[in-house]
Amino acid sequence: MTNVEQAVQYAHDHQKDFMQEYQELLRIPSVSTLPEHKPDMRRAAEWIAERFRRLDFDPVEIMPTGGHPIVYGERLNAGPGAPTVLLYGHYDVQPVDPIEEWDSPPFEPEVRGENLYARGASDMKGQLIAVLKALESIAKTSELALNFKAMIEGEEEVGSANLEAFIAGHKDLLRCDLSLNADTSILAADTPALTYALRGLAYFEIRLHGPEGDLHSGTYGGIVDNPATALCRVIAGMHDAEGRVTLPGFYDNVRPISPAERAELAKLPQTDAWWAGKANVAFLRAGEPGYTATERATARPTLDVNGLLSGFTGVGSKTVLPARAMGKVSMRLVPDQVPVDVARSLSEYLEATLPKTIRWEVEELSHSYPAMLSLDSDAARAAGEALEEVWGVAPLFKREGGSVPIVGLIKEMIGVPTLMVGFGLPDDNLHAPNEKQHLPTHFRGIETFIRLLAKLGAGK
Repeated sequence: MTNVEQAVQYAHDHQKDFMQEYQELLRIPSVSTLPEHKPDMRRAAEWIAERFRRLDFDPVEIMPTGGHPIVYGERLNAGPGAPTVLLYGHYDVQPVDPIEEWDSPPFEPEVRGENLYARGASDMKGQLIAVLKALESIAKTSELALNFKAMIEGEEEVGSANLEAFIAGHKDLLRCDLSLNADTSILAADTPALTYALRGLAYFEIRLHGPEGDLHSGTYGGIVDNPATALCRVIAGMHDAEGRVTLPGFYDNVRPISPAERAELAKLPQTDAWWAGKANVAFLRAGEPGYTATERATARPTLDVNGLLSGFTGVGSKTVLPARAMGKVSMRLVPDQVPVDVARSLSEYLEATLPKTIRWEVEELSHSYPAMLSLDSDAARAAGEALEEVWGVAPLFKREGGSVPIVGLIKEMIGVPTLMVGFGLPDDNLHAPNEKQHLPTHFRGIETFIRLLAKLGAGK
């Protein structure tokens, strides 16, 4: 059984040691998208693997993929009757450009005030260190009362292209009762929060074809259908006057927002003015009637146009009737919607809307599944209790409008939910110059993970 208070005291007593290792990892420029950093990627993977070995994980392997390797490790000392948690994380980071906007070298971590500045300080080496040091604090003082597995990838910042194949090929190895994803954040240093739901994504490219080649609009404009005009009509018809998506069956499987969820979401400090300020716009668009801006942005499905291209777009004029038109469209999906269904819905809409004079095709460019952790689950309750014990106030519960593909993948392929607990802050400058981690929040995060792992091991 975990002696929580002894583990917490160990963490407090070893903050200086923890900081040294934290900065050691930050000095490794593990930029996954740049080929010249391939040796650094391997070095970061080996650094992570060695830390798991020091925590008596066995086996620990650096496993090859079609790109950068995945670090896998397990510690199953709690036995077959104990729950098994799978930690997901990533050791790769974004490029540092523009380098001239950094106030200190991005791979020479520097403490200024209460913040530690470096690339990866928050996303997500800081979050990974917090879990590692929580595990160390427990291992050095008592026992971890649950079985623990770790899958730490090196390609999150470049789309995790090889992760789905890895999971498909190692389902037995990754079998668990719960996934823990530390690649997330809270609302503010004094406002703990738990993200319990993410939207999924379905992204398509629509291609319309008219005449075999561009035509003179003066000669053919009144008698040949224009693909650009047809695309504009199609796009305009994808929403009704109230902002609802008009694709057939689009809302058929949408899980309603429960009264309990609406009550939780209403507690968030996200007013219309907050959203307008965040987007730097004067006014928000009119949306689905009966839903707040927060609900529309995080808990309802959407359809947006991400790009349009057709005809002559250069300087000056050219009277052309274009032969082709292209539009990129993305949909954010909520629980119980699946990408294959909305793809079918889009095709049915195009078939019913476009004239027979226009040939068309749709290509799915990417997709990910929505994910939700029940607020009534043991995992959500344990996380809420751990956060409140450390911060002294009850956490807020929030949904995110964006997508984290790994969360949906784990649900679809391994069949378990993901508990998302991390301690980044909204102003951490993720992917930007002067990325940082707020150190008081980081150390609170370590304590939170200690308390959370103890509660999960105790079945609370």
